[in-house]
Amino acid sequence: MRGERRLSPAGRPLTEPHPARLAPDHPARDRILAAHAAALRGGDAGYRDPDTGLFVLTAAFLARRGTCCGRGCRHCPYVDDEPPGGPAPDPTPSR
Repeated sequence: MRGERRLSPAGRPLTEPHPARLAPDHPARDRILAAHAAALRGGDAGYRDPDTGLFVLTAAFLARRGTCCGRGCRHCPYVDDEPPGGPAPDPTPSR
């Protein structure tokens, strides 16, 4: 698959996060996308966020899981129609 442009289940390239998860004007966007791309090339499960130091899972790792976990992952490959500001509320009532 090297050199091949892999698409997420949502139809975006795995290198392109949904804008609700990483805004196009985010001040660290270029550094974040560079770290994500390096992790994808290396086959790593994730990378350290360049600003916070938190571990962030890659879109490829999340795609291999097979389903969305609903936790608002930055590179979630399943998000395709999310409102700006984050994940939509879960429509199922809590018990």
